[in-house]
Amino acid sequence: MASTTNFLIALLVVVVMVAGPAMASEHWVGDDQGWKLDFNYTKWAATKEFHVGDKLIFKYKKDVHNVIRADQEAFQNCKPSSDVTPLTSGNDLINLTSPGKKWYICGIGQHCVKGVKLAINVLEAESGSPAPSPSGPAPSSASWISPNGKFVASIVAAFAMFVVIMS
Repeated sequence: MASTTNFLIALLVVVVMVAGPAMASEHWVGDDQGWKLDFNYTKWAATKEFHVGDKLIFKYKKDVHNVIRADQEAFQNCKPSSDVTPLTSGNDLINLTSPGKKWYICGIGQHCVKGVKLAINVLEAESGSPAPSPSGPAPSSASWISPNGKFVASIVAAFAMFVVIMS
């Protein structure tokens, strides 16, 4: 019986280790700084790789900033199109559903001119990635901490390995 349990645990470890890298990533824009003035989003984006299926999460103080999806011209001129509705929850989630260049700006005052804007290049989904989910409403502001799927998979794998070794 113990060898069956050990086999199942080892199989779980292999599945988690193979599936973990293929999971979509959540990118908290600005990391722990969030969406704010006096932050270099160009430099931040240069350290990341974005794929179809990933999510962008914009965290900011509600009513102080917003997030507007823009085209290249609106991004360069910091002038959003009048037909675009800004995201304003302070905890906005954007699903990256297609490859290519994507632009986001803050439409409050002169924030965009002062650097509160983000340009990224979204690559094709990593092989084995799940199909992206359709865009939905932003998560509630109460869900401040959302675990990264790869981190959770790593913890599960480490725990499973511990159980196998201790058996």
